[in-house]
Amino acid sequence: MASISTLGVGSGLALGDILDSLTAAQKQQLTPISNQQSSYTAKLSAYGTLKSALETFQTANTALNKADLFTATSTTSSSTAFSATTSGNAITGKYTISISQLAQAQTLTTGTTQKDSKAAIATTDSKITIQQGGDKKPVTIDISAANSSLNGIRDAINKADAGVTASIINVGNGEYRLSITSKETGADNAMTISVSGDPALQSFMGYNGTSTDASNGMIESVTAQNAKLKVNNVDIENSSNTISDALENITLNLNDVTTGNQTLTITSDPSKAKKAITDWVDAYNSLQDTFSSLTKYVAVDAGADAQSSSNGALLGDTTLRTIQTQLKSILSNTASSSSIKTLAQVGITSDPSTGKLKVDDTKLTNGLKDSSAGIKELLVGDGKNTGMTTTIATDLTSWLSSTGIIQAAKDGVSKTLNNLTEQYNATSARIDSMVARYKEQFTQLDVMMNSLNSTSSYLTQQFENTSSKN
Repeated sequence: MASISTLGVGSGLALGDILDSLTAAQKQQLTPISNQQSSYTAKLSAYGTLKSALETFQTANTALNKADLFTATSTTSSSTAFSATTSGNAITGKYTISISQLAQAQTLTTGTTQKDSKAAIATTDSKITIQQGGDKKPVTIDISAANSSLNGIRDAINKADAGVTASIINVGNGEYRLSITSKETGADNAMTISVSGDPALQSFMGYNGTSTDASNGMIESVTAQNAKLKVNNVDIENSSNTISDALENITLNLNDVTTGNQTLTITSDPSKAKKAITDWVDAYNSLQDTFSSLTKYVAVDAGADAQSSSNGALLGDTTLRTIQTQLKSILSNTASSSSIKTLAQVGITSDPSTGKLKVDDTKLTNGLKDSSAGIKELLVGDGKNTGMTTTIATDLTSWLSSTGIIQAAKDGVSKTLNNLTEQYNATSARIDSMVARYKEQFTQLDVMMNSLNSTSSYLTQQFENTSSKN
């Protein structure tokens, strides 16, 4: 079969050019389909951008949707011997703190040394039992004779999760001691160690709860003890240096003993709520920028055949418009049981031309200082059904869910794209079949015209010869 480039050679007709023109005309049917594919692909990507922007705003909204922000406090200690953290509704005020003793974890160390940390101590298999306090279950560790070196005992104890850690101390002159330390502080976590099986191992590391002769068993190198302190002159004893039950919603962290009485001051801290609010406003404004970008409209001259290619992919999109409208409605139609009814009352106003929010720093600071409870009621409400950020949180969860309006819109676009792909492939196949049929017909025409031309030339030549003879 002749190629397009050789069509018409036999007939002298421009069949190749005609076929090219016919092909180009048919291929134009693919252009609107291709344009739709590009448009819907851009829309699918735009939904991804919209979802990402909503998730960023959701993070800021979640951070603000906490009642504790509006009762937040800060702590100041007059001594480095202790610090404090607060949670919930810690009461502001001053507390007198005096620390006489820190809690300690008990450490036992072998009284005798070993010349080689890898040499076995026992000649028979043994069991080491570690008991901490009277209310904890004892832990028994199997020690084979071959694994009874300092290294072997240390590793076996550390693998047993016995509530203690074992280590080897190089005391110099090529001598080593085994040291065992409780993981928890306090007198109740003091330990006893018993060994059954090998007398040498029992003699080396047994401990019955009292310091023994340094040449027989382990000795207490660090005593297990509780923290002792006074808070407002009230005696407190605790097994830990982190004390969370002495003062309501206040955790004390003890670092050292004090010299005389020191002071812990708890004050209101509106800076946490203020930062959460300003971060929320910034995230909301960023979301508005995304809305504007996705719905951008560029005017074209009257009578133009198409819209500008610079238009946003979601221009006129109902999903985006629904989200935008509902957010605006929540911000402007709040229901609060406090005297603070609107964002404007605390210095947060909206620009009608852009939809963005603007914060009056001074007014917000004063509002948090004077009416933090009212602002909390406006923004957080009861945390379930009322409050601006609570309502927004519910809507965001719905919009972003696997069954929400964004996913539904994406599914719709994906389905349309699949249909367009099928339509494009079917149209392209039909065009290819039509072009092939034209090519076959043109080839036959070319062959036929070539044959007719040859016959015509032959007959003309014969007539000329006959005329010449006559």
